[in-house]
Amino acid sequence: MEQETGMFTVAQTIGSVLCCKCGISMPPNAANMCTKCLRSEVDITEGLQRNVTIIRCPECDTYLQPPKTWIKAQLESKELLTFCVKRLKNLNKVRLVNAEFIWTEPHSKRIKVKLTVRKEVLNGAMLEQSYTVEYVVHDQMCEPCSRGQANPDQWVAAVQLRQHVSHRRTFFYLEQLILKHDAAKYAIRVTQMDQGVDFFFNNRSHAVKFVEYLGKVALIKSRSDKQLVSHDQKSNTYNYKHTFSVEISPICREDLICLPPKVANSLGNLGPLVICSKVSNSIALLDPFTLRQSYLDTEQYWRSSFKALLTSKQLVEYIVLDVEPVYSEVGVGGSKYVLADAQVARVSDFGKNDTIFNVRTHLGHLLNSGDYALGYDLYGANSNDMELEKYKGFVLPDVILVKKSYEEKHLKKRGKPRSWKLKSLNMEIDNTAKGGDNDEKMSSEYELFLRDLEENPDLRFNLSLYRNTEYQPSEMASTVGDGEELPSVPLDELLADLDIIEDEASSHE
Repeated sequence: MEQETGMFTVAQTIGSVLCCKCGISMPPNAANMCTKCLRSEVDITEGLQRNVTIIRCPECDTYLQPPKTWIKAQLESKELLTFCVKRLKNLNKVRLVNAEFIWTEPHSKRIKVKLTVRKEVLNGAMLEQSYTVEYVVHDQMCEPCSRGQANPDQWVAAVQLRQHVSHRRTFFYLEQLILKHDAAKYAIRVTQMDQGVDFFFNNRSHAVKFVEYLGKVALIKSRSDKQLVSHDQKSNTYNYKHTFSVEISPICREDLICLPPKVANSLGNLGPLVICSKVSNSIALLDPFTLRQSYLDTEQYWRSSFKALLTSKQLVEYIVLDVEPVYSEVGVGGSKYVLADAQVARVSDFGKNDTIFNVRTHLGHLLNSGDYALGYDLYGANSNDMELEKYKGFVLPDVILVKKSYEEKHLKKRGKPRSWKLKSLNMEIDNTAKGGDNDEKMSSEYELFLRDLEENPDLRFNLSLYRNTEYQPSEMASTVGDGEELPSVPLDELLADLDIIEDEASSHE
């Protein structure tokens, strides 16, 4: 630019002066002293705190922000650094430039923070200086933890989760979702009941938040109630115990449903016989004869609150004699189906009769001649469903197939460990649960749940599965029986941090 205008400019040079104390050459400043001499003359950290005592709850790992606020923070986290800086007094006299942790032993009960501050000193000169603040950690339990330690039954809010069905498959699935999202981290106690689970909290807001979470992952309806525990007339304060009753819809995956006429009409004359293919905060209903699918949300379901015509406990095993596809493969709700005509016979009829059923099924992409399938036997079932009686002239099909069966292949692998495993909540078991065979029933239902996870990738999509360190690859047969592979969980879906978490938990205990 200067060459274009033809102007001549003189290059500027920065002069240097001698320090009035030590005489070394330095850039000029307002105090005419070098940084070393200026620091020896002025200490801008004078009057600032260098030792601070902080209070930490060892049970819930929170820190006390006076007067009554407890802050959750991990070691060397941003939250803890912010908390430590805010605990310092007279820090407004200087300008904070930087703050960072100095490593200390976790069990030393000491936290060191290096602070860099800046302040204007002699004749407007700016001086920057670093110093270390040592925080002494004193352990003291917060009020909820101390109350829980004194008496674990001193809960403030309880969530009673119930589902009126004959199995616990829904609770096994919800348990894994709760663990993955850490939804029950504030629960002081979890108790397994006969038809559900009870969660106890020290704070009503924690229970409300947990109920809101349940409403996002399951089809529920809830109501709340409270009971007066104590009342202080002088301070006019009341202590209540809050109870939230949460009921989960009795409709489960793979249930056969006869839709009420009003519901069927609202869904475009769907059904009336449909299969529940998926349950979350809505129900996915699949017509196995037309491959039409519709969804019912929470409000729509509880408005009619129908029940299942037949449940998965009533599934019957069939052998497939012949399969003939009717249409090509189609995608419905993220899953693929093929409508086909099949000939099936009940496995229990072998050697007794030659009854063969001709059925239409949505499992044409999975079934081949000689395979086994699980379905509902409407031919021999005695159903007294009021909704079914409203459809005059409706002819029930003999069989409705639901899924492919691998029971024979599972029997050959019984007793062999899996390459994966699941976490579980720390539950107390209610001893008043009815039935002497409760433990055996629970283990068999849990085994069926694990098989469902292996056979259905969509079911385990939102869950966390972990590698089993006790598993030996040589013990697992890659093929079984007729050479067809048994459904299993791919290794790339497994997580490997279960043992680390367990080790950390045991070290804290």
